[in-house]
Amino acid sequence: MASTAVRSQVGNLPAETTSFVGRRREVAEARRLLRRHRLVTLTGAAGIGKTRLALRVVAQVREAFRDGVWLVELAALPEDQLLIQAVADALGVHDQSPRPLADSLLDYLEDKQLLLVLDCCEHMVDACSVLADRLLRTAREVRILATSREALRAPGECLLEVPPLPAPDPRQATTAAARSDAVRLFAQRATAALPGFRVHAGNRGWIARLCHRLDGIPLGIELAALRVRALPPERILSQLNDYFGMLAGASQVAIPRLQTLQTTIEWSFGLCSPQEQALWAKASVFSGGFDLDTAEAVCSGEGLARDDVLDLVVALVEKSVLSRAEGGARVRYRMLDAIHQYGWQRLVESGHRVAVQIRHRDHFRALATGAGKRWLMANQPDALTDLRQEYPNLRAAMEFCLHEPGQARAGLDVAITLWRYWILSGWIGEGRYWLNRMLEINPEPSTARANALWISAWLALLHGETPAAEAQAAESLALAEQLGDAHAQAHALRTRGLAVFCGEDAGLSVPLLEDALDRHRDLHDRDGVWTDLLHLTLVSATLGQTERALAFGRECLALARMRDARVSTSYALWALGLAKWLAGDRRGAESLLRQGISHPSHALGNSWGMAHCLEMLAWTAADERPVRAATLLGAAHTVWRTAGASPDNHPHLAASHARCDQGVRQALGEAEFAAAFAEGASLSLDEALAYARYPAA
Repeated sequence: MASTAVRSQVGNLPAETTSFVGRRREVAEARRLLRRHRLVTLTGAAGIGKTRLALRVVAQVREAFRDGVWLVELAALPEDQLLIQAVADALGVHDQSPRPLADSLLDYLEDKQLLLVLDCCEHMVDACSVLADRLLRTAREVRILATSREALRAPGECLLEVPPLPAPDPRQATTAAARSDAVRLFAQRATAALPGFRVHAGNRGWIARLCHRLDGIPLGIELAALRVRALPPERILSQLNDYFGMLAGASQVAIPRLQTLQTTIEWSFGLCSPQEQALWAKASVFSGGFDLDTAEAVCSGEGLARDDVLDLVVALVEKSVLSRAEGGARVRYRMLDAIHQYGWQRLVESGHRVAVQIRHRDHFRALATGAGKRWLMANQPDALTDLRQEYPNLRAAMEFCLHEPGQARAGLDVAITLWRYWILSGWIGEGRYWLNRMLEINPEPSTARANALWISAWLALLHGETPAAEAQAAESLALAEQLGDAHAQAHALRTRGLAVFCGEDAGLSVPLLEDALDRHRDLHDRDGVWTDLLHLTLVSATLGQTERALAFGRECLALARMRDARVSTSYALWALGLAKWLAGDRRGAESLLRQGISHPSHALGNSWGMAHCLEMLAWTAADERPVRAATLLGAAHTVWRTAGASPDNHPHLAASHARCDQGVRQALGEAEFAAAFAEGASLSLDEALAYARYPAA
């Protein structure tokens, strides 16, 4: 199904771009089962319409779920270890604390009343079963609708098999055939392909026979309907019968229903030109979609000219091999899973798989590297948006490098470009997953390994694993010194300083961080300088070195503003706001923090920074506006939960948070405090930021 992702008031359901035909009984039955059971799985063969049916069902019941309906697309997920990350990402839950992401997810869902749609579970059935069981045991008002080619076999699961569309018997009267859902689907898709097409008495019987020949499988019917641009229905049926007859004759057995779709896709492939076939096969290398520029870069070669790719993409869209997905600045293209799998099979058979995957990997490695170079710049948000959109392709590139002989080093190169994205998106666990796997297969000394070690150490710190971080930071520094890599040395020093700060000798961290800052200044590395200044601001403020913290914070903010880097400016504002607060400048802190939440970095996944700002704004209001402070504490609590974190996890926040909470409770009394806190906790992130942005009159 071609679709464009749009965010509803609550949820993330895609918009329908083609009409939904039939399935009244199945829709009604699925709705009935969802009312009675908390886990319903739609099962059926590929191309039968499980996803489309699920989306139609949840669109009709979404109003019954206070906290929305959330779709988790699993088809492009390469490893079942990433399942929890995929669910958390769909729900906006981030991995930015020492807690396991699964625990943060369960905590977030505990009081939610929502419907979770797990689509295409068949390649990770066991993992989906375990997760569904755990979610439903913990979150009493969560329900799950899954689609899979086989049952999840989870406790309490209720199965609904999705059958083919009822296909008319060719011997039926044409009036009966006209009422058939299969014939109606053919007619609607044929009319979309050829606006002048009409079903009439002369062709209705042929269409009925064609739908019957295709066993009522929706995807097969849709592929056949597109041929009306070139042939009338009777000729399409004749071609299809000839092809099926050839296959049956070769095997001397009838083609079973489950193979009908595969055979129809093969038939559609055979009707493509050799160049269209080549693009179909090569485009199967993509995961999560692609745009035209990417197709030209990756799919040209092996006899396919770059200048021909545009026309070939258009041709495959017209044949419904590719579907357009509008949204963002560029049109993107996707394949349905069954078509994608067939294309992959043909790519493997062509002998060009490795060459195409290397081009794919190199293209997305260059994209990630370019995004890193745009970090401390005005187009910083665009760089992060690009990475989010192409992240499924980056995952696929890393997976290729893990398993293809001779590609391990390139995989490490890809992984080390993504550290900012992992941190800002709250994907700490996923970042550690990829880095650890890449480090295991890249034991040789290299600059890439030195960089991977300090990045891995930083992520370990964010998970609260200080000893592991100290060990990796020390190994990174030793390796960087051995190789004479000044950039890696500076980064490793900063990370080691942060590890020391989180350990027992926090006071020894400042000299290490200042050493890193001096080295980054000597290297004219503005990104490194800004990052060092940010952490020196936080560390110095927490250690009581307020004047130094203010100086570092002002320079950090000035550098971000000079580069017009909005996300970096947001971070610098709340860091300097903390320094002002700890220096006793309440009004100065409040002004900076309100500016910090005026930057739209939360749209890029920066819930961690937004939680800091809301938390500290509560502190600034505590003495004079306790109701406002309690409301902000409630709002911050919700965002902390989304980030998978808590102010208690952060040395620079814990003491002030405790004082604020205690003081506001005493000022208001438990009942009034609880009411204001609950009001704040009920706000959406945008509502909370709007409330915090403007001081009370």
